[in-house]
Amino acid sequence: MAHLLHTSFLPSSSSAAVLRRPQTRIFRFSRGRVRVDAKIREIFMPALSSTMTEGKIVSWIKTEGDKLAKGESVVVVESDKADMDVETFYDGYLAKIMVEEGGVAPVGSAIALLAESEDEIAEAQAKAATAASSASSSSTETASTTATVATSVDPPRTEEKVKVGLTAAAVHPASEGGKRIVASPYAKKLAKELKVELGTVVGTGPMGRIVAKDVEAALSAATVATHATAAPPPAAGVELGSVVPFTTMQGAVSRNMLESLSVPTFRVGYTITTNALDALYKKIKSKGVTMTALLAKATALALVKHPVVNSSCRDGNSFTYNSSINIAVAVAIDGGLITPVLQDADKADIYSLSRKWKELVDKARAKQLQPQEYNTGTFTLSNLGMFGVDRFDAILPPGTGAIMAVGASQPTVVASKDGRIGMKNQMQVNVTADHRVIYGADLAQFLQTLAKIIEDPKDLTF
Repeated sequence: MAHLLHTSFLPSSSSAAVLRRPQTRIFRFSRGRVRVDAKIREIFMPALSSTMTEGKIVSWIKTEGDKLAKGESVVVVESDKADMDVETFYDGYLAKIMVEEGGVAPVGSAIALLAESEDEIAEAQAKAATAASSASSSSTETASTTATVATSVDPPRTEEKVKVGLTAAAVHPASEGGKRIVASPYAKKLAKELKVELGTVVGTGPMGRIVAKDVEAALSAATVATHATAAPPPAAGVELGSVVPFTTMQGAVSRNMLESLSVPTFRVGYTITTNALDALYKKIKSKGVTMTALLAKATALALVKHPVVNSSCRDGNSFTYNSSINIAVAVAIDGGLITPVLQDADKADIYSLSRKWKELVDKARAKQLQPQEYNTGTFTLSNLGMFGVDRFDAILPPGTGAIMAVGASQPTVVASKDGRIGMKNQMQVNVTADHRVIYGADLAQFLQTLAKIIEDPKDLTF
């Protein structure tokens, strides 16, 4: 669900006489209140998640002067977790774009001006120009002292764009089979200026939309192809010795990991035989069932019997027995990590759960997850088994009680109860838990239940 733009009025000349004691009306909507004193509104950078502190403008869907209708998408914003279309809460005209594509703005800061009528567009643009000139005059001295440094840094930026262009080939193009090319207005303008054919550009924006950086990357890639006589770099897309700032998502992950350090945790490991689960997976894999869904379902059924492992402590003084069992599963995506959530995993059948998981993964990789699809987890799974990792520890996500690290299932020589030597498939799981709420005996009992479900998985298909 797209989020609504936060707006507040700026005083216009027609209302200057009432600035001292303005009459106001309060409009209530999902994230706060808006004060209204005039006909020119500031469009604020919205908070698209509880952890978002700043947002990046991916692309402007509308251009300056366009008429906007309430509920219409105006801009695509990259939050710390996903790219989201943002809608306007008012009718009006997009008078001035204050943060261009690729720009970053703190949550709550103005990114554009919205005029109620065409007559006020010029006035809004004049106000924006005045604000910009006053800001630039205050930073003139700083800009002059860093001009030499900026000049020397420019060439490496071109190289970075080349690398983006080379790695973007994995993203689906915005034009398929001669259909309409989907590109932001600024990208179209830039392509025309740089004489880049949009049909050859691979879009990295939402749903394959072409944005400005894609046009620049395509131009750089073409330049590199023309002069491709130099030796290839040591690693594709990486400049050794370079310092790379965090992306928005990486910054959010960093903050969450630091927050996790304040929680006292402990770890418990367990070995589970997977022959029966492997046989079940082989039997129903053709019906679209995934191993991730099977593990999530087994975990959810075990949590039903051990609700304290599904609980959470947020204030350090109390804890909550969560009413739903929502299994978050860690997924590595380009530029970060996200945890799509299988909600009510204990109640859904394995086929519905598998379909939902595939849908969530596709949305995660396209950066189209909605907040409730990644921030409502009550228990987390992190699976590196597909990479051959046999065991590892996971860091507890803030606001949850436990996370389980799942290793690969491998053939293992074991002794049977009658003393015979045999071969069984076994996997190692390690659970990290909040010791303020969950104790060793709690985890031991939970893991015993989980092992019984996996070793006799008949309940997973009901």
